[in-house]
Amino acid sequence: MAEPTLTISDRIQQELDRLTRAERQLAHSILENYPASGLGPLTALAKDANVSTPTVARMVQKLGFKGYPEFQNELREELKAKAKNPIAKHDTWTEGAPSGHVLNRFTDAVIDNIRHTLGQIEPETFDRACALIADTAHPLYIVGGRITHTMAEYLFLHAQIIRPRVTHIQSTSNAWPHYLLDVGEGDVFVIFDVRRYENNTLKLAEMAHARGAKIILFTDQWRSPVHSLADICFSSRIVAPSAWDSAAATLLLVESVISAMQDINWADTKDRAERLEEMFDQTRLFRKFT
Repeated sequence: MAEPTLTISDRIQQELDRLTRAERQLAHSILENYPASGLGPLTALAKDANVSTPTVARMVQKLGFKGYPEFQNELREELKAKAKNPIAKHDTWTEGAPSGHVLNRFTDAVIDNIRHTLGQIEPETFDRACALIADTAHPLYIVGGRITHTMAEYLFLHAQIIRPRVTHIQSTSNAWPHYLLDVGEGDVFVIFDVRRYENNTLKLAEMAHARGAKIILFTDQWRSPVHSLADICFSSRIVAPSAWDSAAATLLLVESVISAMQDINWADTKDRAERLEEMFDQTRLFRKFT
């Protein structure tokens, strides 16, 4: 049996690149409603994922289990462990609301997302990504999509203060090919792409990759197609009790990157921030209370 310290979700993530097309389809189906999706009969899981029952059996074995019953037993053990975990208990985060209130349900989901996301990140990989993003020897391009452009812009506004030569590209704009004219070997692209993965973003990544750019991808647990081109990929858990996905885990990573960039370039960042504050004073952009 596979290592007990890894959840079934973790094992699926580790195996994704080695799965067949049908097995990846099954993996995405399991993760979308994890862990409840694996607690029913094998035939029901196959039907929900629109794959054959042999596909389910093969993937279960690839995950390190002798068969589907052992796979289900491990899922049940995960549920028991989760029930014992103080983070996952039905304590109220907002004292004035019952445990079933949306504030507490959403908070539970976000904390679980953050725990799973950070559990899959190697500190050395994170440090390497921050070093690339902070490296002023190469221009930095930041790319977001229809929804993720908000996180891209958040990173961009901070990166502008921390270092020079930063460009914000919106892949939804028809003008984005213009930005690629000056892209060269070793330039760095930070790309945000979560489901429903955008065609423009993939094409932009392909063209940047062909020009020798390095790509750092922020995506979800199912991973954007861009991940096959990325030098570094951060997969955040995004599922929440909402019709929309949660960006909290991704935003935590982005703010951590900003903090690391600031530390790496502190001398220059301090100087740039001071000059920016002088310009703010000249434009009277902010109110003064002294």
